[in-house]
Amino acid sequence: MFIDEIKFDEKGLMPAVIQDAADGRVLMVAYMNRESLEKTMETGRTWFYSRSRQKLWNKGETSGHFQDVEEILVDCDADALVVKVRQTGPACHTGKPSCFFRKIGEDGELRDYEAPASSSILDEVYAVVRDRMENPKEGSYTNYLLDTGIDKILKKVGEECSETIIAAKNEEPSEIALETSDLLYHLIVMIAERGMTMEDIYAELKNRR
Repeated sequence: MFIDEIKFDEKGLMPAVIQDAADGRVLMVAYMNRESLEKTMETGRTWFYSRSRQKLWNKGETSGHFQDVEEILVDCDADALVVKVRQTGPACHTGKPSCFFRKIGEDGELRDYEAPASSSILDEVYAVVRDRMENPKEGSYTNYLLDTGIDKILKKVGEECSETIIAAKNEEPSEIALETSDLLYHLIVMIAERGMTMEDIYAELKNRR
């Protein structure tokens, strides 16, 4: 079995880089021992070994911000891992999407770092919609849509589709971006309400590609 080929250090640990499967962003770095790696493989969610507490811990166990594993890569020396995950909520305990939210400026000082916008925002929006389904929030427009049902959601999809078409005809980039964003949001609500995931859509797009 491959796990017998893994080279844990003298303390029985190895570093694991946790990476967003959608956009490749590094979310965090933690340590695994043999048991946590086995539990990660068995459960499909990340388990780590805490060096300070000297015990196993399951990412998201208390916060609900679980990491569903897509694949695990092993480096050439078999002494480090890259774990590609689908992250629910923020990865960092500070509430930031990634633990790597600071960068070293030209003056040597730490500066806040915000990753450029990418397709991962679709997964973030989906995660918010799913959270509203499980934890309704008073005054939430998403909850309003979900409570009124699929017919209302589909009506909004149709309306936003028409508005996107009009925006495209007007040839104003900012208007197109605004209306397309509205359309994508309502499509994501529809996808979640129908019990589907963004992965279902990505898989179909991949098949067509």
